[in-house]
Amino acid sequence: MSTSGFADPYKPKHGETDLKLEIEGRGEVFIKLFTQEAPKASLQIIKLAKGGFYDKQRFHQVERTPKPYIIQIGDPDSKSGELREPGVYINGSGTSVPYENTGRQNVIGAVGLAHPMSDPNKGDSQFYIVLGTAKFLDGHYTVFGQVVSGMDVVQKVQLGDRLVSATIVTG
Repeated sequence: MSTSGFADPYKPKHGETDLKLEIEGRGEVFIKLFTQEAPKASLQIIKLAKGGFYDKQRFHQVERTPKPYIIQIGDPDSKSGELREPGVYINGSGTSVPYENTGRQNVIGAVGLAHPMSDPNKGDSQFYIVLGTAKFLDGHYTVFGQVVSGMDVVQKVQLGDRLVSATIVTG
């Protein structure tokens, strides 16, 4: 606790690289990036975040039934206009990132690089956060991060919620 009586804001550990998401009306989420295990995916996310790519995007997929599954963001088309059907968000930055087997599992709070079902080597800018263990995704998607602070915020995200900003924070 700080001297003001409020909890100190989260800070990454020394040597850690985190993706900080500020979600409008919800709060902040910190994702530890697995830069050693998933260097290509991590570098892509870092590059896009530093360039403001994710700012003002909306969560275009939120799957909670029949049980909590994932939330997803990363299609630039989600920034404007009416939110379309969840399955039509297929765009990205235009860069293909190959699958990296990190050996990490899709447990609650895991963050993975989304890609077309037909080609795991075509990840780009879209990523998901796991709401409930999803073992069936293991070995098929690059798990490049883990929520280390703000999972309560992630659990509250609704379809169409907007990302104010995505920034990189290092320890």
